[in-house]
Amino acid sequence: MLKYRLITAFIIIPIVIGILFLLPPIWFKLVTLTVCMLSAWEWGQLAGLNDFSKRFWLTIVYGLLLTVITFAVPIYWPLFIVWQVQYVLLVALLWWLTALILVLCYPNYALFWCHSHLLRLAFGFFTILPFFCSVIILLDYNYDINHFAGSWWLLYIMFLVWSADSGAYLFGRALGSHKLAPNISPGKTWEGLISGLLISLIISWIFNSYAPLHVAPLTLLVCSTVAALASVVGDLTESMFKREAGIKDSGYIIPGHGGMLDRIDSLTAAIPVFVYLMLQVCHADIS
Repeated sequence: MLKYRLITAFIIIPIVIGILFLLPPIWFKLVTLTVCMLSAWEWGQLAGLNDFSKRFWLTIVYGLLLTVITFAVPIYWPLFIVWQVQYVLLVALLWWLTALILVLCYPNYALFWCHSHLLRLAFGFFTILPFFCSVIILLDYNYDINHFAGSWWLLYIMFLVWSADSGAYLFGRALGSHKLAPNISPGKTWEGLISGLLISLIISWIFNSYAPLHVAPLTLLVCSTVAALASVVGDLTESMFKREAGIKDSGYIIPGHGGMLDRIDSLTAAIPVFVYLMLQVCHADIS
């Protein structure tokens, strides 16, 4: 498993960097749209939609909705001035706070939602839509001044989350003995969580020292710490839904990682929370 994860990472990381810095914004948005459509397809299984046609139409609906979002707002706008975006980010924050409660209470009270296809579909909507919007927000950050400003921000948050996830996986296997969420993901430990968080903070310091992020170190540290913790909630939330659906992986599209949701589950929580904090809490000038 570890070998496949490493091989896949060495392949995916250069591809992601190339997409971020070489593709025009509209093409990057279409790639992100495709990622979200694949995630919607996989979420259909987590929601209990085992029928192919239902999952197909769910994917189409997501595709149409995200296409409208992609082309409805003019490219290169500072999207933070669009009032709808702030509400989307607020909904994302409320959803991930709710997801944290669901994770902490699992399996108690799971009967209130586990048998409802509609409710689980709504959970997927609150996961995928804000993630897509947040990625677009970061991509368009200061594009009129520096075409690569948003690309650096997206690369930063991806490396932050992936380093936290990889650190937690490696150190958790080597040192872990205290289970973090045994009812959801028995392999995750408190030792892994703390190690992953420390590694992510080191990545934050390195990135802020050498990459053109142009933000106060303390602001970045606070937002990054909360985003890294949110990434754990995103990971555990997907694991919780997979456990209820009786599946190990959301799909098989990425060798060693499973499905698309398995690869971006942490990012679906971390990116919206990070953007919301940078905008509302830390008052960073990211518009």
